[in-house]
Amino acid sequence: MFNTFRAPLTCGLLVFAPLAWAQSSPQPSRRDVADVYASLCANCHGPKLEGALGPSLVDDTWKSGADDESIARSIREGQLPAGMPAFSAALSPQDIRALVIYIREQGAERRSKGTAFAKPAADKAVRSELHAFKLETVTEGLDTPWSVAFLPDGRMLVTEKEGRLRVVEKGRLLPEPIRGTPAVWSKGQGGLLDVAVHPDYAKNGWIYLSYSDPGANGSAMTAIVRGKLREGRFVEQQTLFRAPPGLYRNAGVHFGSRFVFDGKGHLFFSIGERGHKEDAQDLSRPNGKVHRIHEDGSIPKDNPFVGRKGALPSIWSYGNRNPQGLAQHPVTGELWETEHGPRGGDELNRIEPGRNYGWPVITYGMNYDGTPMTDRTAQEGMEQPVLHWTPSIAVCAADFYTGSHFPQWKNDLFVGALAQQEVRRLRIEGGKVVHQEVLFKDVGRVRDVVSSPDGYLYVAFNGPDRIARLVPAPVVEPASGKAPSAKP
Repeated sequence: MFNTFRAPLTCGLLVFAPLAWAQSSPQPSRRDVADVYASLCANCHGPKLEGALGPSLVDDTWKSGADDESIARSIREGQLPAGMPAFSAALSPQDIRALVIYIREQGAERRSKGTAFAKPAADKAVRSELHAFKLETVTEGLDTPWSVAFLPDGRMLVTEKEGRLRVVEKGRLLPEPIRGTPAVWSKGQGGLLDVAVHPDYAKNGWIYLSYSDPGANGSAMTAIVRGKLREGRFVEQQTLFRAPPGLYRNAGVHFGSRFVFDGKGHLFFSIGERGHKEDAQDLSRPNGKVHRIHEDGSIPKDNPFVGRKGALPSIWSYGNRNPQGLAQHPVTGELWETEHGPRGGDELNRIEPGRNYGWPVITYGMNYDGTPMTDRTAQEGMEQPVLHWTPSIAVCAADFYTGSHFPQWKNDLFVGALAQQEVRRLRIEGGKVVHQEVLFKDVGRVRDVVSSPDGYLYVAFNGPDRIARLVPAPVVEPASGKAPSAKP
């Protein structure tokens, strides 16, 4: 169907039936893309895309172009001399986009099955492209750890989704959580989220928390507070950001949220669009945005929407779906963000003030049920991701490595993935991802990745729940599986 055929025209005739009645521009299908493929494509390309009368769609051999648009063009315009009919009359642009995503998913699944990925442990070193390392467990006994931060004295703070702030001291999880933290709406994806220690903590003692704040009638919205630790309690609590009650949403998904201090007195934080995708484009609502405030919660006068009627003045960027990764480049100072897409279209973005990152108007993904969302992946006035993962890896936290134990990783960006259970290393040069590598896979859902003051890289896992760290190892097994280089 989508490639230069190795079969006679008969293959194309098998799929001409829909064209007899679909002569006008069709409406987007509400069928699962797998069903669309089975009814229109499987006769030629096989039920598992492995090839039949026509060629395989999962062997990475493309004679008419391997990029998304070339594949879409083959579907849309056909290749009649080779027996491939045009499907522009039978399939909407949205349906065609969904088929491209489906082909990408199936191809990635096949490649993954044929790749041996590293699975490090405390007693098992692995070799990545640049360094050998082990994965050493620091502490267990946690319940869905969400975020990790470090105090100057070496203690570790860990948030648990259900609403507890825990302390790890010399590798031991203290039995009692910190008392006095705010009540959270712990349902669905909501709960106690990010924790951050003020860069000048030694002088001011401030600790910052983001959480899903309960509202009326079962609603909630991400809120930001700061406080201090004193005798096992969270005291002197100050609310830095809380949306007006009328803007809270009832969905149990997409709260965000991550922190970044920029070293200039500002705090950046992200909020997901709370399952109301249109809100991401609405400047009167806080969700689906990256925000910037002063460290005390006041609004910087140079924020891009200050003074704009109807716009929340804390907004720094908008059109962001569910940003659960936020990191500042240690050299350039650029703000980088990772966000969950729908089914396909996880994104890595370089966040700039006042920019629109497109959700839900443009996306590289489709609906979770396999039905098409839109065929638009670009539009004037909307930013393109620096990198997108299609199919989705469920990208979560992100941090730049600034330690000394792995010198060849210096200033690389490390991202975690939940569904694909990965940690990836991304080399960024000139604002572009020039290479990415899967360091390890399938040892747990990765919720947080943190470059720590002690020079190691720490990882928070969900299932099994634990905190671990990467430590250098003398040497070992063959190199881990590699992720493909980034493509636009």
